[in-house]
Formats: sequence, C-alpha cells, structure tokens
Amino acid sequence: MPSEENGKYAIYVENLVKVFAGGLKALDDVSLQVDEGEIHAVVGPNGAGKTTLMRILTTQIPPSSGRAYVLGYDVTKEGGAVRRLISYVPQEFSVWTDITGYENLLFYSKIYGVPSERRHRMICEVLELMGLSEAAGRLVRTYSGGMIRRLEIAAALMVKPRVIFLDEPTIGLDPRAREVVWEKLLEYQREYKVTVLFNTHYMDEAERYAEKVTILNRGRVIARGTPGELVKLLGGETIKVWIDGESGKASQVLSNIDELKVLSVANNQLVLLTPDSSTMLPRIVQTLSKSGVEVRSTTVSRPTLEDVFIKLTGMSIEEAEKASGIRDVRAMRRAIRAGG
Repeated sequence: MPSEENGKYAIYVENLVKVFAGGLKALDDVSLQVDEGEIHAVVGPNGAGKTTLMRILTTQIPPSSGRAYVLGYDVTKEGGAVRRLISYVPQEFSVWTDITGYENLLFYSKIYGVPSERRHRMICEVLELMGLSEAAGRLVRTYSGGMIRRLEIAAALMVKPRVIFLDEPTIGLDPRAREVVWEKLLEYQREYKVTVLFNTHYMDEAERYAEKVTILNRGRVIARGTPGELVKLLGGETIKVWIDGESGKASQVLSNIDELKVLSVANNQLVLLTPDSSTMLPRIVQTLSKSGVEVRSTTVSRPTLEDVFIKLTGMSIEEAEKASGIRDVRAMRRAIRAGG
C-alpha cells in the first residue's frame, strides 16, 4: 500500500546513499521531493550520481541506505507496484535498428502486456503523438538520432505512465532534434498531467523545460529550486572575457575590483559576475589593458544555471567531469550496469 506520509509526492527521496562494491560512493545523503504533474530536472556533470539515482527510483538497483518512494510506494519493498505506474527511457538506445518502428512498438506492447485487440490502435496513437506515423514502416537504421529517441519515448508512453523517467533524453542530438523531442514530450505531459523526472548535463535544457531543478555534484545535492530561484543566487549579470595572455594574471588583476567576482578562469576565458555590466565592462577592459592583457572579445548575459554551478563548485561542468577523473566515471558506469 502507498505510504500516506509520502503519497502526497510523486517522488520522495530521503537521505539516500548508494555505495557500490569496492567502496565507490555514488550517492551521498540525497533528498528531494517532486510534486505530481511536475517536470523536474536533475543536473550535474557525468559521474555526479544522476543515473544511479534514476536506477534506484526505477527499482533497477537497491540503495545502500535511506528511503525512496514513487507515488507513495517504497521502491525497495514494493517494486512491482512502482513498475506498474512508471516508464523509463535509458540513456543507451533501447530499440532494434534492423526492424521497423512499428515492429519495435509491437514487440514492446507484448512485453507490456497490452491486449492484442488494443495493440494496433495504441501503437498508432503513440506514433502519431511523437510525429513518427509516416516513418512507422521504415527500418529504424534509417532514422535520425532524434527520431530514434522519439521512438523510444513512444514505447515508454504505451503503458500510460503516471511518472516518466528520462535519462539524458537528448544526449548527442543536434539543437533542432533536441527541441522536437521536447515539443512532443511537453504535448503529452500537458495532456495527461504526468510527472516527468529527467537527468541532463545540458544546463540550458533544465532551465528551459524544468519547473524545479536539483543540482548534483559528486553524489551530493548542492542546490535545488526553480530555475529562477537558483539563478537569483548569483544576483547580477555575467561577463565573459576572452583574452590574449596569461589567464591567471588577468584573474588576479580583476579580483581587486570591488563589485566584481571572478567565477572561473580557463582556456583564455574569464567568467565574471557583476551587478551592473554597463559600468563595469569598460572598467574591466581598461584595467586589463593597463596590465598588458589584450582583450579579444566580451559578451554580457543574464546568469544561467551553468553560472550557478560554477559559483557553487568553483568550476564548470566540463572541469568538474575532469576533476572527478575519467576512471571514476567509467567505474561508476560499470558498477551501475552490474547493479551492485
């Protein structure tokens, strides 16, 4: 039976810890709540623990400690009940390329136990919803990456889930293909009021489509809230400055300016935070020029979730991935696949 205490949330996670064999800690005291009908993003670099969290919530691997509920059901003790109410689209391709789109969905409809008399209608429904009706009879190997992703989502929607879990739903897709995938997902979400939890390391995707965001780094929650609330943590505008010369020297010079914060320095680029770019930008250029640092170009923008991550961790997503070490990320993925 669903828990009354946690049943008011679509997803409820409390103090979740996951330690894989060999002592690799993927999740470290993670807590979050997702309301029914909410679109919630979990963001962070590769190796942050995003996929581990999703695998636990979809009952594929058990936590080491802590509690997790989906629609009030304990994911560890009541996995069968959870699986009847959710759909999951993994990061890796989960369709067959040597058969047609329709045949893929027919296969999945049998796995999901859809009655034979309803299969054709349901398959046509989800194909139309995801904009794939005209491609239904083509071999999947002829599909673009975006079409394949939409086919996988179509398969997940056949069970009419109340919660959809998406692991990096647009990874590797070009910007237009990413946009189409989200257009179709949002159409379905608005019509059926389903809850969507998705993982991504595309900060702009989370900012654009999620109502709430949880930021993970090294297995820990470092921030949560609406995109607007998180961006307000910075309280200013961001200036990116590309230079010729030593970045460390430029950073040191600029750090002496009041009302200017150096967020990151890398590859001849400085990311700066200021409450007023109109007055600060000329001063930045002048100060660097006097110090013998040539400014090649500058841009001014409102803060983004990427800037929030930089402020909280002192590094960009890419730098955080490098800091965690490629071996750690690979070990994490092997452990997740093994289900340890």
